[in-house]
Amino acid sequence: MVRIKDVANMANVSTATVSRVLSKPHTVKEETMEKVLKVIKELDYQPNILARQLRRLETKTVIVVVPDISNPFFTKVLRGIEHMAVANGYQVLLGNTSSDVEWQSGYLNILRQKQADGMVFLTAKVNSQLIEEIANNYPVVLACEYIEGSNIPTVSIDNISAARKATEYLIQLEHTRIGFISGPLNSVLGQDRLKGFYQAMAQYDIKVDPVLIQEGDFTYESGLNVMNKLLALNQLPTAVFAANDEMAFGAINAIKSKKLRVPDDISVIGFDDIKFSSIFEPTLTTVAQPAFEIGNIAMELLINLMNNKKVNRSQYILEDQLVIRSSCIKKL
Repeated sequence: MVRIKDVANMANVSTATVSRVLSKPHTVKEETMEKVLKVIKELDYQPNILARQLRRLETKTVIVVVPDISNPFFTKVLRGIEHMAVANGYQVLLGNTSSDVEWQSGYLNILRQKQADGMVFLTAKVNSQLIEEIANNYPVVLACEYIEGSNIPTVSIDNISAARKATEYLIQLEHTRIGFISGPLNSVLGQDRLKGFYQAMAQYDIKVDPVLIQEGDFTYESGLNVMNKLLALNQLPTAVFAANDEMAFGAINAIKSKKLRVPDDISVIGFDDIKFSSIFEPTLTTVAQPAFEIGNIAMELLINLMNNKKVNRSQYILEDQLVIRSSCIKKL
């Protein structure tokens, strides 16, 4: 087995120099680095990564806590995280909590026990005091959601503005009786998207019928069930805004099951622009989030924190986009 000492002897340098070539190449002269790398290649030297990590008290592992791995939106965010992580020599440990706060606390303990170097939360649905305490001692980044008043680095879109834009689009199509299927109202996403809906309706001086506001849980099943409630009303909505695409798909299928047509009888708009939105029938008008970029930037911020680099600002707001397809038309 080739040792670091063998490389050093053959290259006529110290073992410390070989170590710097492998870990901090910018601190080594180019001529020396080339000489050492040539010997490493000739001897087929494989550095003992585990030992190196132990010396530095690093695991080169990060935890990503996801509220629901079955949601396709999070898959795109995870791709962005993993792309940046792998490029920087980190592996990603995935924690699916199924929105269970106790599970989330368990993943925080992994960080406390130094079994990972940092953590990205794709949910803020956790004891805010606990996560603030952890973030004061370990590298932590929030993606997609935020904690009000927190300085924890966060990457997301402006969900209030995006929901307002989607609602305004329906109003411009002359819809006034608009149903809204929210996400869980104990989550910041559920609250913010509902706020955006109310803001747009107030801006155009349109009265909101409280019965048209129904709470879902971001799943297809909840969209189906809540839409069936709306379809049981004496006066149906002419349009429905679902706070994510999966609930929008459920709403559309509920409408179809009643022999009604989308968008001819009821227009439907979603949120997230997951891949299936462009191939569902009808294709779904929705708000697109830059999911891959959210994950990429969140991981870049975490790497900076783990390397004790300064993060210039605490909140990064990325641009969303209204994607117009065939599930919405002007009120007939």
